[in-house]
Amino acid sequence: WGDEGKGKLVDMLSQEYDVCARVAGGSNAGHTIVVDGKKYKFHLLPSGILNEKATCVIGNGVVIHLPSFLNELDGLTKSGIDASGRLLISDRAHIVFDFHQEVDGISEHKLGRNKIGTTKKGIGPAYASKISRNGLRIGDLKNLDFFEMRFRELAASHMRAFPGLEIDVEGQVAYYRSIADRVSGMTTDTIEYTNDAYDTGKRILIEGANATMLDIDFGTYPYVTSSNPSIGSVLTGLGVSPQKIHGIYGTTKAYCTRVGEGPFPTELEREVPGSIGEHLGVVGAEWGTTTGRSRRVGWLDIPQMKYSTLINGFTALNLTKLDVLTGLAEVKIGNAYKHRGRILNTMPSCLKTMSEIEVVYETMPGWTEDISKARSFEDLPINAQRYVLRVQELLGVPIRWIGCGANRLDMIDRGEGWDLSSKEGGSSME
Repeated sequence: WGDEGKGKLVDMLSQEYDVCARVAGGSNAGHTIVVDGKKYKFHLLPSGILNEKATCVIGNGVVIHLPSFLNELDGLTKSGIDASGRLLISDRAHIVFDFHQEVDGISEHKLGRNKIGTTKKGIGPAYASKISRNGLRIGDLKNLDFFEMRFRELAASHMRAFPGLEIDVEGQVAYYRSIADRVSGMTTDTIEYTNDAYDTGKRILIEGANATMLDIDFGTYPYVTSSNPSIGSVLTGLGVSPQKIHGIYGTTKAYCTRVGEGPFPTELEREVPGSIGEHLGVVGAEWGTTTGRSRRVGWLDIPQMKYSTLINGFTALNLTKLDVLTGLAEVKIGNAYKHRGRILNTMPSCLKTMSEIEVVYETMPGWTEDISKARSFEDLPINAQRYVLRVQELLGVPIRWIGCGANRLDMIDRGEGWDLSSKEGGSSME
């Protein structure tokens, strides 16, 4: 369900890549990276922006709230990171307007106790405009008269659809005219750019956002996001062919978290003092980067991970925040789903079935040793090693990276031998 610590791995890997790209979602994503004790929080910018040699691409599948994007970019500049000339936005990416965010809040409020738990960042309404074929794209800012005509039409249709919604049309038009040159200076045909980069031998890293279990098609619908944050979005959100995809890396915590509403089979009670749920929430600092909301917590869910592996075809896994389990007398793994006495072999699509699931757990001994300084698998306590190996065995995919602390370097890389993809020369897209 996201919040797995993807940004840290992307930041680490991007040091070896020439291009880093985002392909889906919008400012509903949140990635936190700690460098030399300093926190960087990204919502729209690819985490690879911290590599001063990398060019970052925001692909056509992303929806962009430009005020948030420019604020994030200005904040990065103030912190001493120069991104000028290294950031490209697809001319085909759709724009999230302020009124999309207002509509998001209105729609969520109308649902009452059946609310989805959206971030209210306007992502769903912006994708709705895209699918309804009346949305505006970044490239439209290069023709301001055309942009203004389309914007007025879109604003009028939203005010008709949502009585009481007020849009300062003149103020918004003036704002977009004021930023048009700045945004257009970063705008390009990223389909051409990315494929040319590949053809000239550049290494390209695609950064996921959200998670497979939030995928509009594959996730716990309707408690999902409005895009496809799974492997398919690399193709549709960047404009590349399947043959160009090389390594596919899945990221998961050593336990499970979820922000917002929806089913959570392995959930633990977080609010009980002294409970395992409180331990995971507090030690893991489980509050959303984007919303600040308290994340729900629970044990690792193997059926969910197998399902995600099936869809995405991972060649290696990144197991993050193993250190958060330190201090627990025993740790559990949700090994299987049982429904009405029968073990399920597939992920249920029906929410009612999900609500009736019984989780079959496997219990393993915990560890108390500090693992934050571990830099090899052998540095881990034996019980931590056994936990990692058991997860790897259950999934049938090698765990290459293991997160053992909050800082940028607090990670074990077991090496290319723990990656099913070939690493031999030439261009690659991962």
